[in-house]
Amino acid sequence: MNKYPNCSANHTKIWNHYLVLALGIPQVTINIASVIFNCTVIFTRVATKDLHKPISILFCNLALSDLFTSFSGFWISTLFIKNPDITIFGSKDMLAPYALYTMSILSTIYNLVSIGIERYLAVAESMRTRFRVARNHSIAAVFISWCTAFFFGCLPLMGWNCLHTEKNVSVFYSPFCVNYLLFIGIPNVVLAFIIPLFTYLRIIIILRKRKLRMKACGQATGTYKSAEIQVARTSIFIWLLALISYAPFFAGVIFDATNYRCQVDLYPGAYIFRNCTAMLITMNCLGNPIIYTLKIKILGAKLKALKCFATNHVQACTIENI
Repeated sequence: MNKYPNCSANHTKIWNHYLVLALGIPQVTINIASVIFNCTVIFTRVATKDLHKPISILFCNLALSDLFTSFSGFWISTLFIKNPDITIFGSKDMLAPYALYTMSILSTIYNLVSIGIERYLAVAESMRTRFRVARNHSIAAVFISWCTAFFFGCLPLMGWNCLHTEKNVSVFYSPFCVNYLLFIGIPNVVLAFIIPLFTYLRIIIILRKRKLRMKACGQATGTYKSAEIQVARTSIFIWLLALISYAPFFAGVIFDATNYRCQVDLYPGAYIFRNCTAMLITMNCLGNPIIYTLKIKILGAKLKALKCFATNHVQACTIENI
């Protein structure tokens, strides 16, 4: 049975030209800014040979995931500006960019979870010795996260789509099916919220216990207090950024699953909300490097050091040739 029995199959142009530009231009701009910023982070990490640390591998991979998310978002934005109605009624042209977008977002979520677990294992202690996360562990985590994200993201390309039927079709992300969005959205949104919450709370608890233990022994506790404040502040930023970025998208998926109105009846309010959720996800791609890849000052210092290294290398080569 068709989910929308009273809907007309007349796919006429319904988008207002000025509304398309008002939504599309900011999306394109934010995506381009995110691509540039994440490319800068990746280039800096690789050029400064900072990938010998396990956490740096995860940071670089997070920037790579955000780069693909921004690139696929830019692809979708250009298709939206060129032919906005295919984002409502669906088209085969939307399958590939939506699949890449889904895969990139899933990879970002898995990377955020991996970073939280790595930070917890780096701080937590077992009964006798501290468990050290090796470089191979980070590489394995990166490989598993990409394989998992690739598998789930490519399911619509392998046949799980509603391209040739309107039964169970998504009104927001056609030709994706609603049951696919629920299958992908619910467990991964829970994963993105619960595991980082647990890991960072455990880190704060461990730091507080160590601070109290040192205080009882009459030792200075300034280092642990500073670390506790920094972790707490970072955790708050992570939660707020994740909440602002993914909660509206998840609410849209729930609305999509419970909605029985035609696409035309939802225009323009529901589709303005859909495009805004896409911009919020891109803002998450801009915020992740700021939170996880240290600070802008440190990033600038690394770029400056890299520039100085290149200049000194050229001068040394010139002197050697002379």
